[in-house]
Amino acid sequence: MCLAIPGEVVKIEGAGLERSATVRFGGVDRQASLAFVPEARARDYVLVHAGVAISVVKPEEARRIFEYLDSIGEAQP
Repeated sequence: MCLAIPGEVVKIEGAGLERSATVRFGGVDRQASLAFVPEARARDYVLVHAGVAISVVKPEEARRIFEYLDSIGEAQP
């Protein structure tokens, strides 16, 4: 089973296929490729799977996912 987790884009670096971001998951920052989501901007929420952002999501959708993960005990950083 694959799972993509939403995170907030904090900082973007690079361009084109080399574009990457610092993405915040709760209190933990990780690097993620933005090659698949060229429209992503700082403060957007993106779904990240295996270090790659695969889509931009609305803040409401990210919040709904966080609430679900919290309800099943998986929202720990």
